[in-house]
Amino acid sequence: MADETHAPQQHAPFHHSSSHSGGRPPGGGGGPAGSRPPGPRRGKRNYVRKKKVCRFCVDKVDLIDYKKPEILQSFVQERGKILPRRMTGTCARHQRWLTIAIKRAQNIALLPFASEL
Repeated sequence: MADETHAPQQHAPFHHSSSHSGGRPPGGGGGPAGSRPPGPRRGKRNYVRKKKVCRFCVDKVDLIDYKKPEILQSFVQERGKILPRRMTGTCARHQRWLTIAIKRAQNIALLPFASEL
């Protein structure tokens, strides 16, 4: 055994990442690495929502009149609930005025509190 020399075995470096768990390699994607550029998926359409504008700001309304239920009716659901800003597009100031006007109109029976089922 004088002639036998043992070369040290070379092992592949062990890479351990605490943030990665699972059988897939880090970097995402189901295919080979680099097959898909990062970013939005291909085939998906980007939907750009049209910006809603406040009806009252466009018309430069200074006061929302509670005595006009035909205007207020479009901001109330059939069940009597007041529609939120994200659905109607009104600004914060006019939404507050609108809420007060709807509640006043309901109190004097110009608008119903709730519909009959």
